[in-house]
Amino acid sequence: MTLTKLTLTEARQGLVARTFSARELVQAHLDAIERLNPTLNAYITPCPQSDVLKAADAADERYKHQKAGRMDGLPIGIKDLFCTQGIRTTAASAMLADFIPPYESTVTERLLKEGALFLGKTNLDEFAMGSATTNSAFGPTINPWKRADAPEIALVAGGSSGGSSAAVAAGLALASTGTDTGGSIRQPAAYCGIVGLKPTYGRCSRWGIIAYASSLDQAGPMTRSVADAALMLEVMAGADSRDSTCSPRPVPAFHQAVGKSVKGLRVGIPSEYRVDGLSPEILALWEQGITWLKEAGCEIVEVSLPHTRYGLPSYYIIAPAECSSNLARYDGIRFGLRKDAPTLDELYEKTRAAGFGTEVRRRILIGTYVLSAGYYDAYYLKAQKVRTLIMRDFEHAFNTVDVLLTPTAPSAAFAQNDNVNDPVQMYLNDIFTVPASLAGTPALSVPAGLNKAGLPLGLQIIGRHFDEETVLSIGSALEKAAGFTHRPTLYAGAGA
Repeated sequence: MTLTKLTLTEARQGLVARTFSARELVQAHLDAIERLNPTLNAYITPCPQSDVLKAADAADERYKHQKAGRMDGLPIGIKDLFCTQGIRTTAASAMLADFIPPYESTVTERLLKEGALFLGKTNLDEFAMGSATTNSAFGPTINPWKRADAPEIALVAGGSSGGSSAAVAAGLALASTGTDTGGSIRQPAAYCGIVGLKPTYGRCSRWGIIAYASSLDQAGPMTRSVADAALMLEVMAGADSRDSTCSPRPVPAFHQAVGKSVKGLRVGIPSEYRVDGLSPEILALWEQGITWLKEAGCEIVEVSLPHTRYGLPSYYIIAPAECSSNLARYDGIRFGLRKDAPTLDELYEKTRAAGFGTEVRRRILIGTYVLSAGYYDAYYLKAQKVRTLIMRDFEHAFNTVDVLLTPTAPSAAFAQNDNVNDPVQMYLNDIFTVPASLAGTPALSVPAGLNKAGLPLGLQIIGRHFDEETVLSIGSALEKAAGFTHRPTLYAGAGA
């Protein structure tokens, strides 16, 4: 048995049955990280092997005495945006290159409480700003998938949670945490052929997650199966008095939704997502997804989300505005890097020039501009009004359907150097994911097929607020119909 091939659910079953030990499971992943991480750069900071193995031994003792938690002994990656007590947390930025938090984020605290084992902190776009994980101060993450017709070309893993998606796809973790602001869980999941779930805004606490855009950021799981996403979300979610935006709603038994019949559910197909220039392969996969759900007993309904076309421009006003505010704290005095200078203004300038990368500086400048006197009403306030209209579009659609089905991304993973000098083209990678983020609705990406170059493509299910169960049920039906068992070229379980 190749332990790096397992899903979370399979690994949990194996540990309960004592088919293998947590130490053996962890060691297999530590070996995989040692072998493949120098190529993929999925982890910024691997945890010390001795610490992880010690924690695995403790998990084995809990299994021995039947006191194991829901994720006991399961080795996972943690996006390097979650504060982890005593473990370096950088947000992939030179600004926080030496930051070791004295506290634990709520999400990671809950995972630890249930026995999860942290293998390390995964790479991302700096401060979660990007769609390719090429903006990291610690170098880009490489997608473990290769084009069949050009295997020498290094591909992006998506972003901003590209390190997490690459680690899970390549067998360097059973699962990982991600954060999604405008698609940063779903898009990299699609590029790497894994499952990515953005819960409803407020379902998971943001406390202890380094902020990018506070009204959009949401933590979620990145896994190898829909069942794994349900298991992990049950642990991650829940009320938190330290985060005023976190919902007090009780956490459902999400795992019970997986495999549930979807017969009679109404699935909306938004006409506005059939954008000009959409890849014929993406369109064909979307049609195949519709057919699969019809065969599962769903009713397909055409719906309209008329303000979808304004999603991207609104997002790229609102998110930079919030980023400008959130990142003001990194000034060389209160937090992070400090570059000494003779005057206060020069200290600010030198510190922020050295600490922030190009994309972060670009978004701070855009955000500062749209919040400035004379432009606030023209840009920021108008974008917020459009956001409300986008949210109403979803609410109206969900009066007649249970979920929406769309592509996750407009293309498969692209080459590392493509669009690197064209930020607008990079922003267009989020065209199908941003509207659900603006509306705060849950959305799930499921790997559903390969393109002609042998790269994975994903389908996205969007649901009503706090109705992750229906999203998971539909996702499970799609997963079963697609039967996606393909593995990337660079894979820890290859040949076994």
